[in-house]
Amino acid sequence: MGIIAWILLGLLAGIIAKMLMPGKDPGGIIITTLIGIAGGLLGGWLGKVIFDVDSIDGFFELSTWVAAIVGALILLAGYRLVARHK
Repeated sequence: MGIIAWILLGLLAGIIAKMLMPGKDPGGIIITTLIGIAGGLLGGWLGKVIFDVDSIDGFFELSTWVAAIVGALILLAGYRLVARHK
């Protein structure tokens, strides 16, 4: 899967992560979207490197979506923790 597909997937995963983790985000919609994109990339990378999952290569694969959403949730939670302490 190409980088453009991961960015699009990350954007959608960020939206889904925001729905799963409601609340006020310190950065607004732009920062949340960027976190979703980075989370999608992180989730895909973690799935390939740590779990050695080869099925994370199709846009419509369930494992791809789960990895992207989990990555977005991790980064969103981390961002909320860091932003609250400042």
